[in-house]
Amino acid sequence: MRIGERQIADPKGGARPYVIAEIGVNHDGSVDRALELTRTAAEAGADAVKFQLFRADLLMSRASVLANYQAASGESDPFAMLRRLELSVDQLAPVVALAHQLGIHAIVTVFSLELVAEAERLAWDAYKTASPDIIHKPLLERLAATGKPLILSTGASTMEEVHRAIVWLRAARGRLAVLQCVSSYPTPFAQAELGGIVLLKRALDCPIGYSDHTSVEETGALAVSLGASILEKHFTYDTHAKGPDHGASLNGASLRRYIAAARSPGRAPEVEAMKRVLEIEKDVRRVSRQSIVAARPLSVGHLIGRGDLTFKRPGTGVPPFDLERVLSHRVVREVERDMPLQWDDLSPMS
Repeated sequence: MRIGERQIADPKGGARPYVIAEIGVNHDGSVDRALELTRTAAEAGADAVKFQLFRADLLMSRASVLANYQAASGESDPFAMLRRLELSVDQLAPVVALAHQLGIHAIVTVFSLELVAEAERLAWDAYKTASPDIIHKPLLERLAATGKPLILSTGASTMEEVHRAIVWLRAARGRLAVLQCVSSYPTPFAQAELGGIVLLKRALDCPIGYSDHTSVEETGALAVSLGASILEKHFTYDTHAKGPDHGASLNGASLRRYIAAARSPGRAPEVEAMKRVLEIEKDVRRVSRQSIVAARPLSVGHLIGRGDLTFKRPGTGVPPFDLERVLSHRVVREVERDMPLQWDDLSPMS
């Protein structure tokens, strides 16, 4: 697998790990802050910066709620939080240009099917999926069809879900990497689940990495010692700033040390090769996965068509991978617009 001119290879063969500095939403909705953080990432030695492309109205249904860690950071309204943190493609354009001027790659996570075409207007070097979207078959297939390198994150997921997503992403074969991850912000070091790297390397024929949500500078080096070819790490300008992700991020100085340690890993720790959904991940799994959602009011007796449906959070309804099954059903219970579908709302077509 290559990202731009960079070959992604196993560090146990001597390859240097590829480090993604995750800005995410730590720009606080400010282009100037995003530019500043991009410079910080380049100065720290990162290979890439990563951003998130979303629109609150496309991602959040009327049933959406905050994750516990978001509420703990001082947020009170999930829709208002995301609106405040949005950057459009036009706003991200100078940030992508700056990354390339500084000699690093620009990567983006696209959260909605409707935004993939928008994202394609910019010269992203790769796409990365959000862990909750491992069940979002339509989005994964659309990203694979872009022809760009694709990085699949696997937080709060089972090996069965990973294997299923790999099948959906067969169009990206040779352009795909998979990251072990724990979807908890921050992740206690004792629950970093580094053994998942070992299991994924045994099970899959592609580069394996680690999306690191711990607050420990050495975690990346340990992941590399176990064979992680890619590291992803959140960083920010101020770990005490108001916002959902600042508290689970490193500052610029810590990021520099993190990257330096990752490029000089020591002996691999003893770990158990396993992947599981931890208790600390279940809240994010429920809140941040997406469901099939009514795009308009659906009356009793209506035969479901594709135009009736969209995909939004939370993950409490029919999952996106069941889209084709839903299209063969009629509505047996009125469904309000912008609410997740439940199987009890539907009856098989006679």
